[in-house]
Amino acid sequence: MSVLVRSGLGPLCAVGRAAIPSIWRGKYFSSGNEPAENPVTPMLRHLIYKIKSTGPITVAEYMKEVLTNPAKLLGIWFISEWMATGKSTAFQLVELGPGRGTLVGDILRVFTQLGSVLKNCDISVHLVEKTPQGWREVFVDIDPQVSDKLRFVLAPSATPAEAFIQHDETRDHVEVCPDAGVIIEELSQRIALTGGAALVADYGHEGTKTDTLRGFCGHKLHDVLIAPGTADLTADVDFSYLRRMAQGKVASLGPIKQHTFLKNMGIDVRLKVLLDKSNEPSVRQQLLQGYDMLMNPKKMGERFNFFALLPHQRLQGGRHRRNARQSKPFASLVAGFSELAWQ
Repeated sequence: MSVLVRSGLGPLCAVGRAAIPSIWRGKYFSSGNEPAENPVTPMLRHLIYKIKSTGPITVAEYMKEVLTNPAKLLGIWFISEWMATGKSTAFQLVELGPGRGTLVGDILRVFTQLGSVLKNCDISVHLVEKTPQGWREVFVDIDPQVSDKLRFVLAPSATPAEAFIQHDETRDHVEVCPDAGVIIEELSQRIALTGGAALVADYGHEGTKTDTLRGFCGHKLHDVLIAPGTADLTADVDFSYLRRMAQGKVASLGPIKQHTFLKNMGIDVRLKVLLDKSNEPSVRQQLLQGYDMLMNPKKMGERFNFFALLPHQRLQGGRHRRNARQSKPFASLVAGFSELAWQ
């Protein structure tokens, strides 16, 4: 689902190829151990043919071409929100992300009475760089020196992606994601009109980071332009952008770090229950190692963040629920973002 049109790319291709190699080389673009030769993968051949035919492509388009967990605790979160909003007999459980709906399948095993509508959507970013001539988008082109190698180039003129740059932006490199904005706008409108909740879990920041686009192959950093199709590509979510795109139609919570969210969701209690039930030393070791991976701040504990969208009345405890000692509606606790009380 792309909201950026490719009008005007014809002239852009000719000029872009001629001159403007990009200096956008963030620390995550390369593993530092680039192979002596760039493996010519089928995806690389496809991209070279595509670029030769139509000209340089945006980084978002490149990602879409290349990119064709504690599920039980997440299931508990959805159950908590379902109960807090009246136990509706009909609603949708939607997983947005690349893949085949594996995560939501795991969640449904926890909450088997749910019906589901599964949607998968690769969300890609556009890279924009500040230059003496103003903001310019980064494209992917063929290296004129090596026919089977890709490189980054700067657009010679303005592109639609620049419209998403804030007027007071202080960073020199910005990653914008119009697709995510469209999704958040639609989710916010649906939640405001019909209720429900959205939970976003991902790497992310509050509009402060640059150069987060990176590739992973075999759990190691991998140059994003080397051997396309053999590595996962990812970029951090700008949660401040998601909050802006909600436009105040719904309430937002977070982002909070994964270790805080999972602790609030009762991961320590769950670990104790599982350890008490297990007599196998190998199983106990796996449980402890898994817990450490999820909770250790030096591992996944502080890398993943959780962010939620909820109806405004959800945080006010509903229109008619009132604390006996207060005339104003009291705030309802939201699982994960406040500590669960186990009874």
